[in-house]
Amino acid sequence: MAIIGLDKFVVIIKHTEWLDTGSKSAIMATRVQEGGVLEAKKERLKSPPLYKVLLLNDDFTPMDFVVVVLQTIFAMNRERATTVMLRVHREGVGECGTFTRDVATAKVDQVVDLARQHQHPLQCTMEEA
Repeated sequence: MAIIGLDKFVVIIKHTEWLDTGSKSAIMATRVQEGGVLEAKKERLKSPPLYKVLLLNDDFTPMDFVVVVLQTIFAMNRERATTVMLRVHREGVGECGTFTRDVATAKVDQVVDLARQHQHPLQCTMEEA
C-alpha cells in the first residue's frame, strides 16, 4: 500500500483500487483485468437528515424570556426572535430552525436546561423535516 500526497488530494493505492478522498463525492476506479482499462465509478454521498427544532407554547413562561432564549441559543436578531415568539404564542408552536440530528438535540437540551435554570416550564422538541 502506498500513500501519495498531491496538493489538496490524498490518493491511496491498494492493489487495483484507487480512492480519491479530496472531494465531496468519492470516486473509485477499478482496473479491468482483461484489457487493462480503468473504469470510473462515481458515488454521491447522501446529505444527513435534517430536523426542525420547535418551541411549544405554555401559559407561564414570559414572552421576554422566550425572546432571550431565541436570541442566545438560536442566534436570532431581536426582530426575528419576536416574530417566532409571537407565532409560538398565537399558534401554539414555532419553528426555531432546521439542523442535523446532533445539533438539533443539543439545541433542544440547551433550551430545556436554560428554562429549568430560570424555573420556567418552556418545552422544546424536534421533528424530522
